[in-house]
Amino acid sequence: MIMEKELFAKVQQTLAGALGVDESEITPEASLKRDLGAESIDFIDIVFRLEKAFDLKIPAGDLFPSHLLNDERFVKEGMVTAEGLAELRAKLPYLELGEFTKDPQITKLADCFTVKMLLRYLSDRLGKSSCSDQCCS
Repeated sequence: MIMEKELFAKVQQTLAGALGVDESEITPEASLKRDLGAESIDFIDIVFRLEKAFDLKIPAGDLFPSHLLNDERFVKEGMVTAEGLAELRAKLPYLELGEFTKDPQITKLADCFTVKMLLRYLSDRLGKSSCSDQCCS
């Protein structure tokens, strides 16, 4: 089983390679888009690199819910609907939506994709019950 510090270090290396940023910029709170400059195409590369680094398969939509953006039940007039928020919570339980729910503009959703979210997801997938405060706070 991978230790939390090792998990964070591996995620830092992976993101630094995918995004061309210094590892020191990659903190658990960092938003992939806002803080680290990730663009849509980078999310595909991040998934690919995480799969390779951790030797696991990440199903489409498991980390980044592109399918939700095209569903009118979940997004109306540029805003994520209540049904859309419920779907995000159900499909992405490691995603923190607290601030986003106050002003759920679809353009702001990418700011919710943080390093901490990746750590929680990977921790869960790698068999740990949860990511403790040590790596995720």
